[in-house]
Amino acid sequence: MPRAAIIVNPLKMPERDRHRADVTAELARYGWDEPLWFETTAEDPGVGMTKRALAEEADLVFAAGGDGTVRACAEALMGTGVPLALLCGGTGNLLARNLDIPIELPDAIRVGVLGGTTPVDVGVMEGTPFVVMAGLGLDAAMARGTGSEAKRSLGWLAYAGTLLRHLRDRPFRVTLHVDGRPQPRCRARMVLVGNVGRLQGGMSLLPDAQPSDGLLDVVVLGPRTPMDWLRVLGRLVTRSRGEGAGTRRYVASRLRIEVDPPTPYECDGDPVGSARVLTVEIKPGALSLRTPGGEEG
Repeated sequence: MPRAAIIVNPLKMPERDRHRADVTAELARYGWDEPLWFETTAEDPGVGMTKRALAEEADLVFAAGGDGTVRACAEALMGTGVPLALLCGGTGNLLARNLDIPIELPDAIRVGVLGGTTPVDVGVMEGTPFVVMAGLGLDAAMARGTGSEAKRSLGWLAYAGTLLRHLRDRPFRVTLHVDGRPQPRCRARMVLVGNVGRLQGGMSLLPDAQPSDGLLDVVVLGPRTPMDWLRVLGRLVTRSRGEGAGTRRYVASRLRIEVDPPTPYECDGDPVGSARVLTVEIKPGALSLRTPGGEEG
């Protein structure tokens, strides 16, 4: 009988016993053995647990948590060929939303065991992999300043309060080297590098981003006035591909970001640190992901 491993973030799945029973029952419906079960910790968000699952020869790994749990599982699974499936339990669930992976447990299990296997690109920023987006500036400040309790009670709206507090932060100077080609220096509030582009509510900062095209989509935002911010919001809502009003867009397989002063950055919503120089590259098709399509029976 095939066997799955469940890498679960206990903070995202508070009713753990019931959740475990439901997952086990759903897998049994498809003839799968009782799953291996690993809980993440504050010290290890899932990388070590996923490596243990690989050592025990799991046929499939489910990431049961938010985008941070997915990122950690993907880091351990890169290049192994063992597929990753998603059991969403976080605030954003952005990889699932971008690939139309269902949120409800029975449907998510079905996609995990019967869905197609899609090779998905993985971005790497300063050695830290990401499968959704990485960013610096305002984006990282929101990730660092929004607490877990606020996200549990308010969902993605919890980021709104943090955003308002940081709108007055001073911009930083940034120079991008896109596949080795330097671009004009500019002032920015945020640089976002994405493997996928859709945010919550159907909004999109990177409308052309595709998870399997071997490329990273980049947007540099440097609005200066309230009207500029309104234009940026309008582009989010309409999924506009335009520039202007402090918006610049690039596509690259390798990126070097030089900023002054040193600026905080994040990967898939997890704060990583601060840096003056950041390198980002894409690993095409490095992750096998179970997605809708190809189901049988």
